[in-house]
Amino acid sequence: MVKFSKQFEGQLVPEWKHAFVDYSLLKKDLKRMQHDYSPQGTIITTSTPHDHHQQQQSVAAPSSYNLSHCRLLLHKLPAAFFGSNNADHAGAIQVRRRVGRGEVYETEVTPEMETTAATAAREFFARLDAQLNKVNHFYKAKEEEFLHRGHSLRKQMDILLDLKSRSSSSLSGHHRAAAGDDPSISSSSATSGAEDESTRYVTSATDTDESQHETAVMRDPEELSAEQGLEDSGSLSRQSLGRTVSSCQRKNLKINIPLTTPCRTISALTDLLRDDLVSQPKNKCDSDAGITFTTINKTKLRHAEKMIKGAFIELYKGLGYLTTYRNLNMMAFVKILKKFEKVSGKQVLSVYLRAVESSYFNSSGEALKLMDEVEDVFVRHFAAGNRRKAMKYLKPTQRKESHTVTFFIGLMTGCFVALFLGYCIMAHIAGMYTQRRDSIYMETVYPVFSMFSLMFLHLFMYGCNMVAWRKARINYSFIFEFAAGRELKYRDVFLVCTASMAVIVGVMFAHLSLAVRGFHAQAIPGFLLLGFLLLLFCPFNMVYRSTRFQFLRILRNIVFSPLYKVVMVDFFMADQLCSQVPMLRSLEYVACYYISGSYRTQEYGYCINTKHIRDLAYAVSFLPYYWRAMQCARRWFDESDTGHLVNLGKYVSAMLAAGAKVAYEKDRSLGSLSLLVIVSSSATMYQLYWDFVKDWGLLQPNSKNPWLRNDLILKSKSIYYLSMGLNLVLRLAWLQTVIHPNFGSLDSRVTSFFLAALEVIRRGHWNFYRLENEHLNNAGKFRAVKTVPLPFHEADEED
Repeated sequence: MVKFSKQFEGQLVPEWKHAFVDYSLLKKDLKRMQHDYSPQGTIITTSTPHDHHQQQQSVAAPSSYNLSHCRLLLHKLPAAFFGSNNADHAGAIQVRRRVGRGEVYETEVTPEMETTAATAAREFFARLDAQLNKVNHFYKAKEEEFLHRGHSLRKQMDILLDLKSRSSSSLSGHHRAAAGDDPSISSSSATSGAEDESTRYVTSATDTDESQHETAVMRDPEELSAEQGLEDSGSLSRQSLGRTVSSCQRKNLKINIPLTTPCRTISALTDLLRDDLVSQPKNKCDSDAGITFTTINKTKLRHAEKMIKGAFIELYKGLGYLTTYRNLNMMAFVKILKKFEKVSGKQVLSVYLRAVESSYFNSSGEALKLMDEVEDVFVRHFAAGNRRKAMKYLKPTQRKESHTVTFFIGLMTGCFVALFLGYCIMAHIAGMYTQRRDSIYMETVYPVFSMFSLMFLHLFMYGCNMVAWRKARINYSFIFEFAAGRELKYRDVFLVCTASMAVIVGVMFAHLSLAVRGFHAQAIPGFLLLGFLLLLFCPFNMVYRSTRFQFLRILRNIVFSPLYKVVMVDFFMADQLCSQVPMLRSLEYVACYYISGSYRTQEYGYCINTKHIRDLAYAVSFLPYYWRAMQCARRWFDESDTGHLVNLGKYVSAMLAAGAKVAYEKDRSLGSLSLLVIVSSSATMYQLYWDFVKDWGLLQPNSKNPWLRNDLILKSKSIYYLSMGLNLVLRLAWLQTVIHPNFGSLDSRVTSFFLAALEVIRRGHWNFYRLENEHLNNAGKFRAVKTVPLPFHEADEED
């Protein structure tokens, strides 16, 4: 049986945590009150019989809370709590409601309370009133925000339906009523048919902001004649699109399709050039002049429809969160008042709950009405009347976690450990990783296995991050904008890591066994790499296809980063690549080794000594920092925030440090060494400042937590100080280039591998605090759902 406090903490919306009733603070007040009472002085904290039905919900999906069960619990409360007046204790408290700028509740403790407990009771109810007022204020603000969104979406939907109807009518060559798809858009008389024949939409780019939106221009040179007879009071789209204007005026309907991809950017520029070349200068006030019109671009309409669909989904999700907020807070008031009765012996539940029940957050039904309306519109227009299909978008079901996954994680872990121990023993006996051994194995096979090891170590660290974020109630799925119900769970990540490493170590063991016996099986690592690539690009619905394709899309966005709009998951992944430079260099070497056919003769010198290939390897070292710098430039272009330019400077300094390292490797002179130390030290200081101050939000001098920040998710402050120290030490890994550490007869490549693994571990450690800071920024703004930009915007222009 789970206590309500833990259920409450596990089911609330993480980004709205500070707006919920502070249940733990009220419980502390009750614990202090028990000292003021004699026999009844012990708080009973065991769960009520109602609690055994509730189970702890997933951290990443607070909306999965069973709201119907919560309403059932409220309905099961005795009727006396809400309706009847308890004659014995009705005078213990009096709740007053003052209406000014908003609802304010104040509770007065009457003399019927025992004098020894009156002060504590007053403090408790003052705190309870403050919580009730806070809940009412937040609920009203969020309800107004969602109602405003709903009003805007109604207009957008009406415009979309009208444009689709006009587009289809112009293509078919005969009149179709604009109200054919939606009863809210009324049909017009015969004059409307004439209007449809004479009205066309021309798609062009606006002069004011060519890079951000496109414009559909409605021109109607015959509207003057229809001005007196055209009247439409029942259609929002007619009011906004079909109102009469003079023949020397036109109505611009801007379609704001964000240029998030290169195709959209090129399409917008192509449309602009085509319009400039095709259009002829004409007098728009001349009704006799022939004007060439084109129908609105259907691709843009599809993009607009997709944007509106996404906005409806986010609105519905927000309204679901608001319903969760309402029911959880109601239950919290019920629970805390029942605990007060057990402590004080005074029955105040019926009196106070009447005030709570009549308060705004519990009595307002606007959000529920809007939720039903959004559901109805989505079913009719985006699911072709199929309610089940619509619910897959509006209420996506979470994948059930299977014990089978846990079993295979254990099985694969056991296989990996056994194979790895066998491989280490055989490699030690054969002396493969010592300097005395022939270097063919280290130059040809080792890069493949080290590359896979670093990659899956990084994936394992990501799984550990997911566990830590889940424990700390950091909503990483919302931050990364993952599709609900389709993202990988931490168990899936661990299964992929353990299974992949078991296969890799198994192949390593088999290859080493053949190599010790004198067989030349250099193609085996290549086949292993080819198998993983085929699995990554496999088009069939198997082995987490949606996640694999999303990963490939993210990589595409990174490689062409100046051309794609940058979102959180893109630059987060680019930061991971900055810690995987050794893996990328190994990948470049392995590709050269197998593509050039060197594996047949075991001649690895071609991919090491050839100048242009060696220069390509150096260029690979710069690529992750270049990609990340281009992302910063794109974000500065989109958001006009100079902070992104400062962040760009950090990656430029990293590229300079990498260049100094390359120069030192070519010419080990004192000047190159001095340049390396100066540039690398400056870049390290730059990176540490950005890590601590910008990415983690720490080192705030005026914080109530010395040199940290005001809001901390982890309870122990010492963890933050230790984390900063650890990040500082691991950032200094570049010193190995200068020091050249020697660990006995161990090959230098193995030492480099361990240092690369430490950088991967540092990045995994950095990831937790990066998302913690992002989550606190969202929580500070109470941002629990995405704000989807709307496509249509109307503006009048005079020619």
